[in-house]
Amino acid sequence: MSTQYLIIYKFISLYHILEELRSDLNFKTSFIDNEKSLKDKVKNLSNYLIISNKKYLDLDNQFVLKNTPIKILKLVEKINIEFLRMQFTKQSRVKLKNYTIDLNSREMLIDSIKLKLTEKEINTIIYLFKSNKPVRIDELQEKVWSYNSDIETHTVETHIYRLRKKILNTFSDNEFIVSKKNGYQIK
Repeated sequence: MSTQYLIIYKFISLYHILEELRSDLNFKTSFIDNEKSLKDKVKNLSNYLIISNKKYLDLDNQFVLKNTPIKILKLVEKINIEFLRMQFTKQSRVKLKNYTIDLNSREMLIDSIKLKLTEKEINTIIYLFKSNKPVRIDELQEKVWSYNSDIETHTVETHIYRLRKKILNTFSDNEFIVSKKNGYQIK
């Protein structure tokens, strides 16, 4: 697991308390009191949490500690839970092409536009994306739908057709899933 960084923003008393406990913590702490330094610090970090005593706009990974005083063990527990939540959220997002697929909410996003997807649609997109060659219909039947490839069905074609139509209607993207003579592909 990568190193976790706790950035204490404009909350010097908390920083002093956590510095005293530094050897017992499983994250590195630092104190920052201005926005420019904060932006410089986080641009090179991937696993960080900013803790402050009030909400600041335009800050990602921010945890606001409002209810003080708080027992130190309770605070450390909250911080660790927040790191776990961020890790879970990060792992649930898949970036493909210009889109983000949120596996938890089953949404496909670009900018502020969202499209709700079914679990099968998500599984189809992920399977197609992971393949670096066109995927045959019988392979999708077997791997995504768990159907025997000997059964004659148009389930895959119907689902792909509907999925492509949803993507076209929402994002005006007619080239997300392309049909090749030997299957479907996401490039």
